[in-house]
Amino acid sequence: MNLYVSNLSFNTLDAELNDLFAEFGAVTSAKVIMDRDTGRSRGFGFVEMSSAEEGNAAIKALDNKMLEGRNMSVSVAKEKTERTGGGNNRNSYSNNKW
Repeated sequence: MNLYVSNLSFNTLDAELNDLFAEFGAVTSAKVIMDRDTGRSRGFGFVEMSSAEEGNAAIKALDNKMLEGRNMSVSVAKEKTERTGGGNNRNSYSNNKW
């Protein structure tokens, strides 16, 4: 089960997230998402638990729990959707004369 963890401290590391969730079962992966330009945490991450039961136990115990001065939010991660292109398509206007 893949979990979305938000409102993390900018100091939280992957290993800390892993250790915290490991109390509720086997953690397949734990990743704090970093900003590619600054290298700083974006304040959220993902934890993959080996089973739904373990994931649900972690949600129940950790959602709204204080971690490093912030009440983190833990929920089931939504499936990643394919992103469409930006708004720079020159053919997007039906009356485009150029």
